[in-house]
Amino acid sequence: MPPDSPSLSRSVEDYLKAIYSLTERGEAASTSNIAQALDVQPASVSGMVKRLAESGWVEHLRYRGVTLTPAGTVQALRIVRRHRVLETYLSRRLGYSWEDVHAEAERLEHAASDELIDRMAAALEHPQHDPHGAPIPTAAGEIEVHQHRVLSEAEPGSQVRIRAVRDDDPERLRTLEARGLVPGVHLAVEGRSTPGGPLTVRLGGPEGEPQAVGPQLAGRIWISAAHEDDQ
Repeated sequence: MPPDSPSLSRSVEDYLKAIYSLTERGEAASTSNIAQALDVQPASVSGMVKRLAESGWVEHLRYRGVTLTPAGTVQALRIVRRHRVLETYLSRRLGYSWEDVHAEAERLEHAASDELIDRMAAALEHPQHDPHGAPIPTAAGEIEVHQHRVLSEAEPGSQVRIRAVRDDDPERLRTLEARGLVPGVHLAVEGRSTPGGPLTVRLGGPEGEPQAVGPQLAGRIWISAAHEDDQ
């Protein structure tokens, strides 16, 4: 990241990261969605969004919600990099479980310097993905772009691979791990017995054990076609 990156308050960093995360997942960064992501009141979001827009970090367009400006995207990626490198370091070097690293990284990301994060990344040989499969931005602010779908959108009869999972709910992460629904696992998608009901999948391919994945859980799992490479 540029050496002259401005020092941002914790709240500004949280807002920029939340807006980036929402739009990265293909969701609208509306006032209500931002409020839900940060667990604050919508009225507070409106005031902060106005200040962020005045500072040049975001644009707020009617009917389109909040979007990051190019400058805002640079700062958001800087914060996302801190968070995901911290998660990876905590997991690989300190033995944290994958359901615990998110909350710990949330606490540490505002205090860690970019130099410390770069040294952690170097010690880990510059990992490309965090423990939950999310891409880690480079120090130059580049990030892997993907068009992955969520499992709930998978077509019956398809063969898919889990690429990443949402990391913001420890209980659901424990559920995913216990059921073997983790990044790298291949799934054979069989379909639903009822519209909008649980999706039946087989872990490891057509010969694997079937299990039903509810729509809420399936919406937290990003997938790609099984034949796509592992980049």
